[in-house]
Amino acid sequence: MPEIDQSKRNLLGWLLKGGFIAFLGSVFYPIYRFVIPPASGEANVSQIKLPFKLEELLTDDKKSRIFKFGRELGIIIVTDKDEVKAFSAICTHLDCTVQYREDLGTIWCACHNGHYDLEGRNIAGPPPRPLKKFAVHIENATGEIFVSKT
Repeated sequence: MPEIDQSKRNLLGWLLKGGFIAFLGSVFYPIYRFVIPPASGEANVSQIKLPFKLEELLTDDKKSRIFKFGRELGIIIVTDKDEVKAFSAICTHLDCTVQYREDLGTIWCACHNGHYDLEGRNIAGPPPRPLKKFAVHIENATGEIFVSKT
């Protein structure tokens, strides 16, 4: 039997090791990209101007609207006493989006029947914490609504 040159054997070993490392990289790189999310391109905000005015909110049948507040959702509500209040629209139980139920007079989460009063306090169901409250400022002359973190 002819003897194989040692340099050829070393080259074959390096090729096999390199191929195995490339295979592992092709398996684990997509997993890494999936687990580690990319950096968000949206900035944190402390105040926004809503895209609708007070008169539009007052004439709305539901007396509430969902709005985007930076990276999260918010809900603005006109109460029976004509007070305008804003909260985070993310339920503190499982991050579902809440809605205003005028018939119940509460903020309601449909995921697990969680209820919040109009001060954002959890009053029924599984939510462990109250909703985050936002400050509302209304320009008297124009009716523009500004919402900011408290």
